[in-house]
Amino acid sequence: METRTLTNPDESRTPPTNPVVLIPARMASTRLPGKPLADICGLPMIVQCLRRAEEAAVGPVVIACAEAEIADAVEAAGGLAVLTAPDLPSGSDRIQAALAEFDSAGIYDAVVNLQGDLPTLDPAIVRATVAVLDNPDVDIATAVCAITEESERDNPNVVKAVLAGDPAARSGRALYFSRATVPTGPGDHFHHIGLYAYRRAALERFVTLPASPLEQREKLEQLRALEAGMRIDAARVDTVPLGVDTPADLERARALLA
Repeated sequence: METRTLTNPDESRTPPTNPVVLIPARMASTRLPGKPLADICGLPMIVQCLRRAEEAAVGPVVIACAEAEIADAVEAAGGLAVLTAPDLPSGSDRIQAALAEFDSAGIYDAVVNLQGDLPTLDPAIVRATVAVLDNPDVDIATAVCAITEESERDNPNVVKAVLAGDPAARSGRALYFSRATVPTGPGDHFHHIGLYAYRRAALERFVTLPASPLEQREKLEQLRALEAGMRIDAARVDTVPLGVDTPADLERARALLA
């Protein structure tokens, strides 16, 4: 019989009732310098991401900023921004730092980590991901989409998720994530979408864990959680949002939102 250590032995493991969305943003992008402030249809990209998160309507949205100019742009658009140390090692560390400042009283019981380069994100993906936390056994929720383009199966830039259970179910337990084509043999492969919903205690635990061997080998942060025995489940959704990493991606996002 499986034994399981809870993230926090005292937590109730009930479905979260009060999520907050945190979007980490920093200017230091090597392929697209100044990415958060890139103009998309008259708004900085980070503000377009803010709008998609607001449209999801799962809770308040806060931008966790590494630089003051991002905070200025967000606040000029009527959004909430928290300045964090610019040298934090990851987006997860950035949202935890912002959460500690924004909600020191611990009002919010779930934290959505939404990337700041998904300006065309379907808000329904955010809602589907948060809904996965209704399962009391899940520590972290994420999202996947079935791969339909053959070129993606062997592309190491497309992270694959290996899920347990019925491939037709609305969500499944994540057993592994890899840049390789896994699992082998005939059947579906799933494209991992890099957004997460954490139980608050799970996020607080996760950022204290050291980088794990598989995380370092695959360059995938979520493997740290799996190696530590935390449970990740993934919502199965119908589309993969456009991540803006290059000037070509930026032009495509402009066309989609025009």
